[in-house]
Amino acid sequence: MRCDRLWTDARLATMAGDGLGIVERGVVAAKGGAILYAGAAADAPAFEADAVTRCDGRWITPGLIDCHTHLVHAGNRAREFEMRLEGASYEEIARAGGGIVSTMRATRAASEAELVATALPRLDALLAEGVTTVEIKSGYGLDTDSEIRMLRAARRLGEVRDVRVSTTFLGAHALPPDYEGDADAYIAHVVDAMLPEVARLGLADAVDAFCETIGFTAAQTGRLFEAATRAGLPVKLHAEQLSNQHGAALAARFGALSADHLEYLDQAGVAAMAKAGTVATLLPGAFYFVRETRLPPVAALRAAGVPIALATDCNPGTSPLTSPLLVMNMGATLFRLTVAECLRGVTRNAAAALGLGDRIGTLEAGKACDLAIWDVEHPAELVYLMGLNPLHARIWSGR
Repeated sequence: MRCDRLWTDARLATMAGDGLGIVERGVVAAKGGAILYAGAAADAPAFEADAVTRCDGRWITPGLIDCHTHLVHAGNRAREFEMRLEGASYEEIARAGGGIVSTMRATRAASEAELVATALPRLDALLAEGVTTVEIKSGYGLDTDSEIRMLRAARRLGEVRDVRVSTTFLGAHALPPDYEGDADAYIAHVVDAMLPEVARLGLADAVDAFCETIGFTAAQTGRLFEAATRAGLPVKLHAEQLSNQHGAALAARFGALSADHLEYLDQAGVAAMAKAGTVATLLPGAFYFVRETRLPPVAALRAAGVPIALATDCNPGTSPLTSPLLVMNMGATLFRLTVAECLRGVTRNAAAALGLGDRIGTLEAGKACDLAIWDVEHPAELVYLMGLNPLHARIWSGR
């Protein structure tokens, strides 16, 4: 059988089926950017390959997937971090012009080219740890032109690097100063003006919102989700991060791809997510950075069979994190996830959180040949290690 590339003498963690889907003596064959075969060498057809790579016993996993990031933005909030360490409250920082408004102002002032340039180092850090697919949200422009510029910059990143980019419109991220005190009017603007233009331009793969006491109510979020549904766009939601606004259950009613954060998720929300097949995306970097103490209900999610994904939540305010390997370690140490749960969380379940489970996330014939090849003795090392990157090679679409 003819193929473009063949990886031999490898150990595979296919992420298919239960557990890690381990194959001790495996091969992977690719043709036309897709996996032709991934499995035991003893069962493989006789391949004729244009290029053969001997892995010398290294482990191959699917390429990692970061399914929740705010990678595109201008400026940073390191000074605010310093102020918090010195005792300043969030309110004091906001009064001084900080918080999301400071990122909004910097982002509005940046050109598309500048947004791409500032995001590239963050993206490159993810790629260096085996990421082959990344979700990128808008949400720091908070007006039509700036949100579109952010989404264009996100799409551009997928053109200048070998990476799959999934874009999410997050116009309902925060209330901009020009709508202060009138969140209903801003949501009306998002629904009537911003979302239709984003949809017309084909710049978003999904629609997100921040349903929270400092964000938008469930009713306001519902209006946005109704509009997204009319536009033919799937939804996802920042839900139950700081309080229980029943956002996850709302998202599930709309068949959301994922509900993210979830520290204050209740049993009714868990049940709704399970029924809808909505993925629970946990973000331990934000939990760590803001010193949260309430853990997401991992045991309840497990018991209900809700798939659990992990992501960096890379953003300037609450999770300036660009390491999926550290995210897995945090998922294990802070949330008590197992090694298998962590690895599935950045592969198979992360793909489902983006609606891409039929294309990426496991080593199976027909899926994109996105691979991460690791210099480790066992996949557990990918969760165990802190600060050491054992990536040997990253393969995207077979190259």
